[in-house]
Amino acid sequence: MNFSKILIPVGVVLFIAGAWHQYQWQGVAVATGAVVMWILLHFTRMVTVLSRAANRPVGHVASAVMLNVKLQKGVNLMHVIAMTKSLGERLSEAQAQPEIFKWTDSGDSYVICTFQSGKLLSWEMTRPAEATDEPTATPTAQATNQTSTAS
Repeated sequence: MNFSKILIPVGVVLFIAGAWHQYQWQGVAVATGAVVMWILLHFTRMVTVLSRAANRPVGHVASAVMLNVKLQKGVNLMHVIAMTKSLGERLSEAQAQPEIFKWTDSGDSYVICTFQSGKLLSWEMTRPAEATDEPTATPTAQATNQTSTAS
């Protein structure tokens, strides 16, 4: 159960009630103004993060390796979107828990993040397989083998 959905409103009510008890209506006015300012700060941050993410391709990140290093268990989805400056590509069904998102970089490395109730539960980074176009023997080894068999 998400206790912040209960504790934050209870805390706000207690804050305003304490202001009433201490300063009457002037305290309520100041406490209400402080609560509104706190809500506006969170709203402004959310709008800023989402407006930056709107200007980028969905599911793209500059470096999947750096994202993998910066992720921490328990951070919220908005924090991850702020780090990547991009909305993740949704891999899970809409409105399903857990939510799974994928961010890919230009080198085809990607990070898959799993969120439970908006909090990062786990993540996994995958790099593309290295292409092995090299011959089995190096040119200098081939030249040495040819000269030794010729003599």
